Amino acid sequence: MKKINKVWSLLFLLESFFTAWALMNAGRLQPGNIITGILFLLCFLFYRHSTKIVGETVKSKTEVITAGFLSAFFTLCYMGVDAHNYIDQLENKLFRLVILTATAIGFFFLFFHLLRFLFALITNKERCMDLLVHPLSGSRFGHFYDSHIGVFTFFICMLGFLPYFLYQFPGIMTPDSLNQLEQLLGLIPYSNHHPFAHTMIIKLLYSIGSLFTSSMVNAISFYTFFQMCVLALSVTCLIKTLRQLNIRGLYCLLITAFYAFVPYNGVFAVTVWKDVLFSAGVLFFTTALLRLYLESRLDHLTVPSLILFCISGLMVCLLRSNGWYAFILSLPFLIYFFWKSKKIMLPLQLSIFLIALVVKGPVMNALEVTQPDFVESVSIPLQQISRVICNDRELSPEQWDLVHAVVDTTYIKELYHPSFADNIKELVRAGHPDYLTEHKSDYLKLWLTLGFTYPRDYLDAYVQQTMGYWYPDSFYTVAENEGISTSSLGISHSPIIGGPIVVKAKEIAIKLGGMLPLYGLIWSMGTMLWVLLICIGCGIIRKESWKLFLYLPGLAIMATVLIATPVATEFRYAYSLIYAFPLYLILAVWDPDYNTLDKNSFNRTL
Repeated sequence: MKKINKVWSLLFLLESFFTAWALMNAGRLQPGNIITGILFLLCFLFYRHSTKIVGETVKSKTEVITAGFLSAFFTLCYMGVDAHNYIDQLENKLFRLVILTATAIGFFFLFFHLLRFLFALITNKERCMDLLVHPLSGSRFGHFYDSHIGVFTFFICMLGFLPYFLYQFPGIMTPDSLNQLEQLLGLIPYSNHHPFAHTMIIKLLYSIGSLFTSSMVNAISFYTFFQMCVLALSVTCLIKTLRQLNIRGLYCLLITAFYAFVPYNGVFAVTVWKDVLFSAGVLFFTTALLRLYLESRLDHLTVPSLILFCISGLMVCLLRSNGWYAFILSLPFLIYFFWKSKKIMLPLQLSIFLIALVVKGPVMNALEVTQPDFVESVSIPLQQISRVICNDRELSPEQWDLVHAVVDTTYIKELYHPSFADNIKELVRAGHPDYLTEHKSDYLKLWLTLGFTYPRDYLDAYVQQTMGYWYPDSFYTVAENEGISTSSLGISHSPIIGGPIVVKAKEIAIKLGGMLPLYGLIWSMGTMLWVLLICIGCGIIRKESWKLFLYLPGLAIMATVLIATPVATEFRYAYSLIYAFPLYLILAVWDPDYNTLDKNSFNRTL
């Protein structure tokens, strides 16, 4: 036994050494920094303690495989972005290989032990549920909260959004927002570049506002206020569902506070963007899926949950193009999981698909709505080919002919930006984009051929173009937009409250996300994606496959972003992931079999 302990201790020492090495490189510490020694000691103590807990609670090959897979993925994420910083002063290839290998091993050990420790805690379902659930409270406030939880949650969210509404009145409008305003005013043709359904919603609320006021500013505020209400309702639906599952009131209040008082939620609540309503739709949709699954276990699907499923499904399909693709990807799995209730669910699922298909096809064609061009969907391939050209790689005469047939490469090196594809897209549009569209197969072959020839250039281009969504330490500004962009429409920022105190308070609130540890994690898209993957891992090791289809829409949406994003660090593209984040966390540890679901208590009207 003593020999075994000695072997394990030596192994932990070796693992801790590599992990300290990795953290030293990641933190830009010098080898002689005392913090490196502290990190080594902390890793050693943690590895010993966590391994003991894991050995007592988890004995599953699935857990080891899941932890190993996620650890390898997280290691690749870190190394893919940061590795060059570890070897930028080294020229010897052998030294560079040793440093990179040692660092990768250290990261893998760190993530592996952390994940196994976390999984060991999560697999103790009884303990998790004891911490998570609590029946209706007997206190005076608890009774009031449970009796008026819908009104209370909606009011708190609107209270949190109100200062931003008054300060940014009638709402934050960027060039994208103004483009939609021009469409609904009839100044330019309708386009589905910004979802046509969203433009029509803005038009409806703007028209209603115009019945009460002749001011364009005031009329736009009707849409902004409507958007705030939809966001607040999505949170209300979530909180009411969680409380019906007996999730502790304290957690429900903390989740409500996240939505109401984290600054970027307030800023986005008053920003006229498709991404905002779409994110509310994703939260509605995921909550509806949860409700319907649990109701199907009780053999009693309720009308409110079915209506919520239909409306939110259409929101997902119509309010962003990638939402449509995510729904199509999820549809076969949703049909499978709800097969027990196929007489009700199958017609509804197909109805959502067909209605969205009709709107995107015949309806838009009849209204002569212009569809996004092909160039918009190939941002990443364009960036990768541009990277090859900018690195002065050798192309055959035939390959150069294909390139020049579409674009003038004279200024490509000046225009190419590793994390921003719009410059190259506009360069293509200024050339001959029709030729690209008409010869897709030739350019697909060009893209594949160059990829096989220069894989490092392609990989570097992809990393730089997408890293904000999967690398936790990417720096980017969040919710920094203010007021209304300059335009000739005669609409301008008209704040109802203002002054230096308000301006400074808003500035500090936004900056705190980049200053405070732990709190800053909820400002990171990469961290949120990692959390989603860990939640999926928890579902796998707990053998709760039904949870995976609840995570699937969010995962599919992020997959579409990683396939076609034009910007490396655009927070709003991942806002649906952040907006559903509290529900994902709750799902990771909640167990419907811990206590029997009561049809009377759960199936209450939303």
